Amino acid sequence: MALPQPREHDDQVVLSEAARQQLVTIAADLVGRLAPDELPVAVRPVARFTPTKRVRLGGTQLAAAMDADEAFRTRVADVVAEALPQLAEAIRAGESTAASDPVDTAVVAYLLRPDGWQGIVADANARHAAERERAGSQASAAEVAQLRVQLGELKARMRAEAAHGKAAAATAVAESESEVAELRKQLRARIGELRAAQRERDEAQTAAAEASRRADAAEAARELETRRLRGRLTELERAVESGRRAARTERDVDNARLWLLLDTLTEAASGVRRELSLPAPAVRPADTVASAESAAPHRAVTDPAALEAVLALPNAHLIVDGYNVTKTGYPELPLADQRARLVGALAAVASRSGAEITVAFDGGRRPPSMPPAPRGVRVLFSAADEIADDLIRRLVDAEPVGRPLLVVSSDRQVALDAARAGAWTSDSAVLLARIGTA
Repeated sequence: MALPQPREHDDQVVLSEAARQQLVTIAADLVGRLAPDELPVAVRPVARFTPTKRVRLGGTQLAAAMDADEAFRTRVADVVAEALPQLAEAIRAGESTAASDPVDTAVVAYLLRPDGWQGIVADANARHAAERERAGSQASAAEVAQLRVQLGELKARMRAEAAHGKAAAATAVAESESEVAELRKQLRARIGELRAAQRERDEAQTAAAEASRRADAAEAARELETRRLRGRLTELERAVESGRRAARTERDVDNARLWLLLDTLTEAASGVRRELSLPAPAVRPADTVASAESAAPHRAVTDPAALEAVLALPNAHLIVDGYNVTKTGYPELPLADQRARLVGALAAVASRSGAEITVAFDGGRRPPSMPPAPRGVRVLFSAADEIADDLIRRLVDAEPVGRPLLVVSSDRQVALDAARAGAWTSDSAVLLARIGTA
């Protein structure tokens, strides 16, 4: 049998949902058995998932890879052809597939893609939709038949109960014939009372309906008042919370001002003490003249223990060349993941050592997806007209002389400039070893 001729808009034929799910399930099982270098780049992250998560979370990537990557689609096609050899041979040979499952037919045709495969997929989709419609019709017919049986049983039960009622009524009539005359007399006497009672009942029903309407109106008014009060309560709570935040902000600003004032006073007192109580000179003027071979002292931190000792100094400040450290430790990660990993590790260092930590990144502006910095870590990005090296130099220059300052960067010029300003310097590898990343 010849393959179906492509229909109009066959280039837009897509798999049915059942065929797509089956195709994604087969691909998800295959990627777990292939080496990473045998997979498309977009599918490699999906291969690390469990088979269930591959289908649920990576279905889109798997479907796109099979559509765009012929080599990957061929691997999946080999697996399907091995599982359904007769169907695969029939599709390759252009033979009839009417006896095959339409979902299997669509999957195999989509993967093998012989001439006219779009028509095979479209016909399989149409057969699948028709089978689902027939199954729904059969289920509806069965449900109608069941309802008819139940209706017949209910009718039979009603007839039996009616017959039983008639028999009981006949028995009651037979037993009460002797009382009918007396009851008729009493009935005439009671008719007037019954009519009066009916009038009273009607009046009571009218009064109950009026009371019910009034109760409904009162309930609606109560609900409206309750909503108004809840809205007012929400506004008051928001105002209280806003006041609390403003008070906390003002308190933090006051604390910062007080801390700066005390720190300034402390530094001023230390300067006055140094001026008024000069120690005996430890060097002579001639000692300050260096020979041509001498060089300025360079306080370098070469191991994690020495780095820990510097951070333990009072009021120490650690300045980190961000991308210099991350591209030394984990360059394979995206930049956003590099930043998040480094800042998270430095937060633990700040919590343990109590040192002030500043991380400088290149960028020109802060990325919009950058999460808030954790407590104890300041994250800065260089301006548009500078690089992170210039930002680090400005941070070093902003610190007062005498404060313990450690600059981490493998850039020799950055380290040299920081050392000239009196700071300790350390390679990125030492910090990575300290935070357990190297």
